Amino acid sequence: MLEKLAEVEVRYKELSHLMADPDIIANQTEWQKHAKEHAALQEIVNTFRLYKDVLAELEDNQELLGDELEPEFRQLVEEELEDLLERKERLEEELQLLLLPQDPNDEKNVIVEIRSGAGGDEAALFAGDLYRMYSRYAESRRWKTDVIEAHPTDIGGFKEIIFVLEGKGAYSRLKYESGVHRVQRIPTTESGGRIHTSTVTVAVLPEAEEVEVEINPNELRIDTFCSSGPGGQSVNTTYSAVRITHLPTGLVVSCQDEKSQHKNRDKAMRVLRARLFDKALEDQRAEVDEARRDQVGTGDRSERIRTYNFPQGRVTDHRVGLTLHKLDQVLNGSLDELIDALIMDDQAERLKVG
Repeated sequence: MLEKLAEVEVRYKELSHLMADPDIIANQTEWQKHAKEHAALQEIVNTFRLYKDVLAELEDNQELLGDELEPEFRQLVEEELEDLLERKERLEEELQLLLLPQDPNDEKNVIVEIRSGAGGDEAALFAGDLYRMYSRYAESRRWKTDVIEAHPTDIGGFKEIIFVLEGKGAYSRLKYESGVHRVQRIPTTESGGRIHTSTVTVAVLPEAEEVEVEINPNELRIDTFCSSGPGGQSVNTTYSAVRITHLPTGLVVSCQDEKSQHKNRDKAMRVLRARLFDKALEDQRAEVDEARRDQVGTGDRSERIRTYNFPQGRVTDHRVGLTLHKLDQVLNGSLDELIDALIMDDQAERLKVG
């Protein structure tokens, strides 16, 4: 580990010199590339330098203990030595985590797709609850929410809703949300007071840049149609809604949220690009990461990941065995406790593999 950290520090110094080079400064594209790498290494280097300081202090104190010392002074040195050993252990753990390979998609925006599953109207209502939960979480982190496509039901909720969350680190926080979310509650339409179980699927896709996914325009079929609202009612009589079919894969994306056909087409292309990028990532994971199939963060959407139990006011994440008796707060966007537990579990598993 020390050898790898030393290499990182050398690269950090090299980047610092490059960023001060007038020729590099004149080329903003090159400078920004170096600045991004420099910023990514900064926390590792700062922690490594603290670690080296602690090692130097440990050596000094151990040398002192080899000398003849007054009892009181010896006790002080021993206490400081104990504190330094604790700091050394803590910094080693931090450095191990910092050296774990970073997901290159972590800083990306995300496209979230929520679809009602088993449970009919109740599932659609819960899909609406989850949309509000993620929207409020986005507000708490100052991310922007932009709806791409929504199919509301007559009684509220959604059969399907697709939206973008734009903000720094959105994918790093929300990638663990992919999967089947189960709700247990008494529907408002249920006079007998029986608890119903319904499911909703959530897919979280990193938004791909155009350069990351090449789409041949000749492989697209683009249809336009009139937008419609709940129950099939007409929203407008212009052909502003857009449906794009990617012929090689059969993927179909539609968008009718905007009044402009051009804007709907752009939004649909964002979703199509993200789905194709996600498919490529899934194919890659299947080839090189099969051993980690059961670990947190694989994004297996067929797996039930979380249960929201209304009668008991609890939320249980089945992947890490965490139960919180604060259902109202979670549905109001307080997701950090759940997400932090998933991130820590993922890091622990990756340390084991490493």
